[in-house]
Amino acid sequence: MKSEESLSRFDLLKWLVVSALIILSVYANAEYADVSPILRALTGAVVGVLVVLIAINTVKGAAVWLLAKEARVEIRKVVWPTTQELTQTTLIVVVVVVFVAFILWGLDSGLSWAIQGIIG
Repeated sequence: MKSEESLSRFDLLKWLVVSALIILSVYANAEYADVSPILRALTGAVVGVLVVLIAINTVKGAAVWLLAKEARVEIRKVVWPTTQELTQTTLIVVVVVVFVAFILWGLDSGLSWAIQGIIG
C-alpha cells in the first residue's frame, strides 16, 4: 500500500483532473446531443469509472472508499423485519396517527366552540 505522503503529494493535481474530466464530459454530452444515446451513455460510464479510479487514489477518496466498504459490512449485519412484523408495525402507526388526529380535531372543535361562545 502506498504511504499517505505519496498519496497526498499529487492529490490537488488528481482532483483537478477529476474536475476537468467531469466538466469536459458534461460539455461533450451537451455538444454531441445528436450522437447515439447509447454511445454517449457508454462514454459517460467509462469517464465515470475513470473519475472514480482517479479519485480513490487520493487521501480523501481512499477514506470515502473505506467508509463505503465499512457501511456495506454494517448493512449486512442489519436484521430486517419480516413481512408480518412490518405489517403489524405499520398498522400500529396508522392507528396511533388516526387516534391523535381525532384528539386534535376534538380539541380544535372544542376550542372553536368555546371561542365562538365567548365572542358571540
